Amino acid sequence: MKYLVVFALLLTAVAGTSAQVPSHAPTGTATQTVLPPNPFQVSDQPVARVNGAVLTDRDLLREMLLIFPYARQHNGFPKNQEAAIRQGALQMIVFEELVYQEAQRRKLMVPAQRLAQAEADFKGQFHSAEEYRQYLRLEVGGSEKTVEDRIRRSLLIEQVLKSDVETKSRLTAEQVRTFYDKNPTRFEVPESYRFQTISILPPQNPSAEQQKEGLRRAEEALKQAKETKTYQEFGLLAEKISDDDFRVNMGDHKAVDKDKLPPQVVKAFTTMKPGQVSALIQIEQAYTIVRLDTHTLARKKSFDEVKADLKAELEKATYERLRSDLDKKLRASAKVEIL
Repeated sequence: MKYLVVFALLLTAVAGTSAQVPSHAPTGTATQTVLPPNPFQVSDQPVARVNGAVLTDRDLLREMLLIFPYARQHNGFPKNQEAAIRQGALQMIVFEELVYQEAQRRKLMVPAQRLAQAEADFKGQFHSAEEYRQYLRLEVGGSEKTVEDRIRRSLLIEQVLKSDVETKSRLTAEQVRTFYDKNPTRFEVPESYRFQTISILPPQNPSAEQQKEGLRRAEEALKQAKETKTYQEFGLLAEKISDDDFRVNMGDHKAVDKDKLPPQVVKAFTTMKPGQVSALIQIEQAYTIVRLDTHTLARKKSFDEVKADLKAELEKATYERLRSDLDKKLRASAKVEIL
């Protein structure tokens, strides 16, 4: 599960620190995040109340570490992102508490077998029995019962999200196909060309002599370019003599839509086949030589080409919408205090 994986990653990232778990475990399962030492001091001070339930800076920090798990390597959170990370984490821990309280209101239960498996999974994340005992001492006063309660809480959150969000966000093949059929222009691929260039660029406000020298260089470049036989040969030449920024990538422009190219280049392409090198193309006072790699005609992607990615995209969007709707619904009848 997501948070079990995240926990394992964080445990590795903060190796050497004591393993700890949140008093309010994150959504998804009984996953816990390791709290590193400085600069991540916590005092268990309240940061929010949700219908009277207190959430602390310890809960907040763990959620922030889930959002930015590289904080230890960076000796803290990036200053230009810290406020946004904190705000996102605060919203998440409030949401999870609201979902947990909704699970209690519905009188949901966790099957004993599911709870036992989650406990085993959680304990299995510690590198040793001693590390787990250290966690018990530092975080929960040695109480196995507290660990069980926190794991149960996380599983109850998971139940509500699965029934109200995850299951409802799944789409059938027919629903995905309907979206495809109703949005045909979205799947149109414009005509494009993939090509390499060698460019000879003049200085700013070139003199007549500089223009003459530029033409001489361009003609010499064209002579060498015409002698190349492969992508590799043309690319190495571009790296050596071209003035444009694409020289660092073998002169390769990748695929460019036809309507984004200068008309002089498009005109040259109309008479070329893949692998051919153009004559000199003058654009204002610059000279360009192009080698055509591929020409792709405009077309519409078939449903079979896009269905897998489209299904994943639509389900993700549906999941986020349903999750947001659930958040709004729960907040509407709750008392949430940000401290």
